[in-house]
Parts: sequence; structure tokens; C-alpha cells
Amino acid sequence: MDKTSWAYFFYEWAGIPGTLLCGWMSDKIFRGNRGLTGMVFMALVTVATLVYWLNPAGNPTVDMIALVSIGFLIYGPVMLIGLQAPSYLGGSVAARAAMGYTVDHFGWDGGFVLLIGACLLAMAFLAPTLRHKQVASQSREAVA
Repeated sequence: MDKTSWAYFFYEWAGIPGTLLCGWMSDKIFRGNRGLTGMVFMALVTVATLVYWLNPAGNPTVDMIALVSIGFLIYGPVMLIGLQAPSYLGGSVAARAAMGYTVDHFGWDGGFVLLIGACLLAMAFLAPTLRHKQVASQSREAVA
């Protein structure tokens, strides 16, 4: 129980520097392309989730690193959605219900398949914003 408490603590606290890094990268590295930044972070969340799920022999150190990585990476894309963030609360309630149902009926493998699918869907939903941001940047440059 003590290790679980620490894992949850580190998961949540890792989100603070992760969110700050995501915002900085969005501005400085990706030049305001929030969609691309979100896709990069979600791709890394997918990798960390796969590592956590497929961890051979359930190594606790690998589990902790994967969980902290997920916490570090997941909150940045949530922050980037800006005005849609208030809907996150309702979405998180529905997500918990869907996850609970899935794990109850299909076990943890089913739960991890659901999580990986959610990561892939997040990237798919961000993909249409890539071109939009590039068009907006080009039109601003034309005006200036």
C-alpha cells in the first residue's frame, strides 16, 4: 500500500513539470503548433502505457518509471486543449465508468487495449489541427 501511495503521488506531481515543458515546447520548438505538440506527447504516453502493460515479470522499478512518465506526459495535452478543458471533468467520469466496465468484463488486458485505443484516438483527433495551424501561420506571415 505504501508503494502504491508513492506511485500515485509521483504520477500526479510529475504532471506539473510535464505540463510546463509541454507549453514551452509548444511555443518554442513547435512554434505554436499545439496539435503537433499534443500528438508527440500522446505518442509518448502510448509508449509509456505499453511499457507499463507489457512489463516483463512485473518489475516494480519499470512500473514506477512508466507511471511517472505517463503522469509527466498526460497533462500537457489536456492543458493544450484550452477551452475544452472544462469538459475534461465530465469526460474523466465517463472514462472511469468505461474503464471499470471494460476491466470487469475483459480483464486488465482489455483495459490496456482501451487505454491504447484512447491514445490513438487522441492523436487521430489532433491530426486535423496540424494543417489548420500551418495555414493560420502562413496567413499571419502574409499579413505582416
